[in-house]
Amino acid sequence: MPVGPKKCLSCGKPVAGRIDKKFCDDYCRNSYNNQMKSGSNNLIRNINNALKKNRNILAAILPDSEDTAKISREKLLEQGFIFKYRTHTYTNKKGNVYGYCYDYGYLRLEQDWILVVRNKEDQREKLGSFKQ
Repeated sequence: MPVGPKKCLSCGKPVAGRIDKKFCDDYCRNSYNNQMKSGSNNLIRNINNALKKNRNILAAILPDSEDTAKISREKLLEQGFIFKYRTHTYTNKKGNVYGYCYDYGYLRLEQDWILVVRNKEDQREKLGSFKQ
């Protein structure tokens, strides 16, 4: 049974060349692969944007001259902070769990107050006093 010419997976034009070739040119190959990956890329991009926004909100609350700052949970939410997005957590010796967005962290306190902190290890590295 004769088989017709293979068609490009992206544009449908006939494909000439090697028997295992799937695309007519690099543009079609890139276009096809970008389209196939766009769903997962959008999810990752949206999460990264939320993490960056959370970090920027925390950074704006905590001045460079201070080690900690307090803000109400309501004000954080008004600024667009999304609590479900964080890069990691840290549990101190007292058992308090800090959520972190990169180098800025937060701890939920009583009565809907939030304590904002900066990662001290990152500060030491910036100041050049980090020892290995």
